[in-house]
Amino acid sequence: MLRSIIRERRFQARMSGDETPHYHGHRDRLRTRFMEVGGDALPDYELLELVLFRSIPRRDVKPMAKELIKRFGTFAEVLAASPARLMEVDGVSERVVTDLKIVEASARRLAKGEVAKRPVLSSWTSVLDYCRTAMAFMDKEQFRLLFLDKRNALIADEVQQSGTVDHTPVYPREVVKRALELSASALILVHNHPSGDPTPSSADIKMTREIIDVAKPLGITVHDHIIVSREGHASLKGLRLI
Repeated sequence: MLRSIIRERRFQARMSGDETPHYHGHRDRLRTRFMEVGGDALPDYELLELVLFRSIPRRDVKPMAKELIKRFGTFAEVLAASPARLMEVDGVSERVVTDLKIVEASARRLAKGEVAKRPVLSSWTSVLDYCRTAMAFMDKEQFRLLFLDKRNALIADEVQQSGTVDHTPVYPREVVKRALELSASALILVHNHPSGDPTPSSADIKMTREIIDVAKPLGITVHDHIIVSREGHASLKGLRLI
């Protein structure tokens, strides 16, 4: 009797167009698992599905999530991909791109908050996490400056230059001029290597030493130059290159 009632209700739902698509059950299960075990326990494509659920409410998004991961490599690299490249994937609309970029911006804001609330040199892991979140997966080089006060607290975080896939022009006097404008006592230089290899080049080392030479007579310390990439990071100070 009960089975007959269930069959009758399903038939009526199909006739009325109100039947719940099969993927709704998958969405509910995935959301429940996320709340029970957290995002760290989910593979990248499932975490991406959860984001896409909001962008595309009436479609199975698992194939799209898997294709995005296949194309770009990781969840982080999907978020960092340019809008033009994202929209090369079938089904990715401007709405999808916007939602992905909101998640990317949220991750950066969260990482930056960890850096901003305490002295930078006593929270070096947070600094590295922030730099990687902000820059490691970009497809073009970017040169970023972290300006610090006398207590080594963050005054400002600014992108000074953006360049090509393998070069960013940096002008030492402009770097120091900006530090003076902000009354900064110290700097941390950061840039990314889109190639994936964070090893500093001879040009990176030369440029860093030039900035140190200009900054030192003015009482501004360069604590480090960090290079980030999808494969890790390198510290010129840690490598004893400055």
